[in-house]
Amino acid sequence: MKRPTVTTALWQAAALASLLLLAACGKHDESAPAPPPAGSVAPAASVMPTPAPAHTAAAAPAGSSAIAPATTVATAAAIAPAPLAFSKLTVGDAIDKSHQVTHAADHFDADAHTLYASVATVGSSTDATIDATWRYLEGRGQLVSKISQSIATDGPAITTFQVHNPDLWPEGKYTVDITVDGKPAASQDFRIGKS
Repeated sequence: MKRPTVTTALWQAAALASLLLLAACGKHDESAPAPPPAGSVAPAASVMPTPAPAHTAAAAPAGSSAIAPATTVATAAAIAPAPLAFSKLTVGDAIDKSHQVTHAADHFDADAHTLYASVATVGSSTDATIDATWRYLEGRGQLVSKISQSIATDGPAITTFQVHNPDLWPEGKYTVDITVDGKPAASQDFRIGKS
């Protein structure tokens, strides 16, 4: 029985490593020579193949219908979802069916009985708490309303808060402060009354 030489074993290991590198980046080298049968001797002048370079696919531009390679999708699936984070605050006096403010403003009439604050968030959470604190600044920061809302979401969400006054609002400066899980997220000042 013939024993393979050291050169043959090294050549076989290099060929196998090259094929594994090609397979890892999604390429197939059709021209790669098959390893020599066991027991054969490789020519002494044989050159070891160089490993294939790594390949990273660029992310598709927003709105593109390009499909990511399977290796990219598998990697993305293993990443944990992003935690809930504040995105945008909109104050206004009208909302639509999805509870988003449709008439945003920073000045309201004293007879605008109901005011809204829509808080847009991104990410996911099983029980985050969003607080909206409304204050009348002309009254030395007098508390008008403090509302807490627990939310559970696995993507973008809108949480809307409202304050209602059946009478006329006192004229002056107001503010609404938003916190997410007790951490300040946003604040917006607005006026009620004459310009």
